[in-house]
Amino acid sequence: MHAVLGPQPFGTFSGEPVFQATIQSASGATAHILSWGAVIRDLQIPLTDGTLQRVVLGFDQFDPYPHQSPYFGALVGRYANRIAYGRFTLDGKDYVLDRNEGGKQTLHGGSNGTSQRLWQITGWSTSSVTLELQLPDGDQGFPGAMNVRCTYSFSTGSTLRMDIEATSDALTVASFAQHSYFNLDGSDDIRGHELQIFADSYTPVSDDLIPTGEILPVDQTPFDFRQTRLIGAHSSSTYDHNWVLNGDGKNGVCHAASLTAQNGLQMQVHTSEPGLQFYDGRMIDPSLIGLDGKRYGPHAGLCLEAQRFPDSPNQPHFPSAVLRPDGTYRQHTEFRFLHR
Repeated sequence: MHAVLGPQPFGTFSGEPVFQATIQSASGATAHILSWGAVIRDLQIPLTDGTLQRVVLGFDQFDPYPHQSPYFGALVGRYANRIAYGRFTLDGKDYVLDRNEGGKQTLHGGSNGTSQRLWQITGWSTSSVTLELQLPDGDQGFPGAMNVRCTYSFSTGSTLRMDIEATSDALTVASFAQHSYFNLDGSDDIRGHELQIFADSYTPVSDDLIPTGEILPVDQTPFDFRQTRLIGAHSSSTYDHNWVLNGDGKNGVCHAASLTAQNGLQMQVHTSEPGLQFYDGRMIDPSLIGLDGKRYGPHAGLCLEAQRFPDSPNQPHFPSAVLRPDGTYRQHTEFRFLHR
């Protein structure tokens, strides 16, 4: 088992120290969490033979994160995914945001979103770490000063939990997502993994990956993962889409997806969120050198991001992402690791 350490220095960002905290479950599952971007830098799960399996992509050192990382392990927000044309109207007022994707869209809260900021580690135990961040009014164009708290914790077995809370002093929008790239067996290509998504519908997108506003059935499309199947079964299909989760109403948390590798390790995603973004990692830069010196490339990992729907502020028939000054945004997501 790894040494379980409280926050330790792990580099600097804009002259300020970056810290890493290590947490561990009773079963030996271990996560390394950075104060920059609330990043899950490394996550290792015990296998039945007692060895540890790394299940995420990341870097050994901090230096590559600010300029090379495609959001490896980051908590993205204050609005995860895309907002069309970097603008929306709320309560009759127009807001113009930082258009950080091709000068056209706002992606993951702008160029200086929560994934690019230094958080404060405000709580730590051997199995849990809490990070907090304050965002000023008008930051990246969004209204409202916002306080965000994220807690990563291990519970029974090898389950990593993520609990997010956010409040604002003004009417605003909020959506956060954990952007880890998963690979459960260390293979070079996750298209050999099997995936099941518990969703009868998805939100189709334009060429700019902006939802068209439609909610369409997955039946008889490459987006039908209702039954477990090989990700690469449709060789010509690419995935960077939001699925509309069925939900079961049990304690406000639903089983969103199951990912299974050839080594028998399975990850189940359970969440309180209405949507799940499946991104197949096809744009990962082949020049990236990751954890333990491993060279990454397209499809080296995939993302399963629990979220509010992309572009919800401009799509009134999507589930609301509005956060009122007397309310609290909450998300509970679990990554449960099992052996099959």
